[in-house]
Amino acid sequence: MKISTLKKVFVGRPLATAQARHERLSKGSALAVFASDALSSVAYATEEILLILVLAGTAALGYAVPIGVAICLLIAVVTSSYRQTILAYPQGGGAYIVTKDNFGTLPSLAAGAALLVDYVLTVAVSVAAGIAALTSAFPALYDYRVLLGVLCIAAIATANLRGIRESGALFALPTYLFIASFLGMLGYGYVRWLFGWELPPPPEHVPAGAHAVTTFFLLRAFAQGVRP
Repeated sequence: MKISTLKKVFVGRPLATAQARHERLSKGSALAVFASDALSSVAYATEEILLILVLAGTAALGYAVPIGVAICLLIAVVTSSYRQTILAYPQGGGAYIVTKDNFGTLPSLAAGAALLVDYVLTVAVSVAAGIAALTSAFPALYDYRVLLGVLCIAAIATANLRGIRESGALFALPTYLFIASFLGMLGYGYVRWLFGWELPPPPEHVPAGAHAVTTFFLLRAFAQGVRP
């Protein structure tokens, strides 16, 4: 089979530059593509926060809720900034364009470089967290975790190379399934808490923490929750 044939099968037919301009996403598909960064963080951020807090003992786990509220406020600020950017640049404006128009070339290059690093870290951390969850549910796959991670990254890259419209359609289903399953998990947990089903007994002894709950310690837990 020719390379050009394989390319068409996996990547799709090439689009002319004039045709690429008309590639548009619906609001539903756009959510799956452009909000996947924040959504992927939800899958592992809470666990990372708790892993830090538990170093100070189980009593420090109570700080998880205030840290979660702080992260929600941060997301609200970012969302407000995006909304203002959309209104100011209706034809499209990323971090590089917006920074260059308002602050100059050098800051825009720094913003663009930061985004490139962020995108690489987002894919790496998200895929690693997903494979860790998969191998935890199916221990027989643990020895193949590196291969599974590489295959997932290859699949994500292939889906993005097929174009904005097709990648939006491919990412929409798993994104909305994740949202539905996450809301279902929260609802189930809330019902169990509300009716007092299978509540764990209080611990007889709470061991002393290895770390003191300082401001720096809380900031570290906060950083774990907002990292890529």
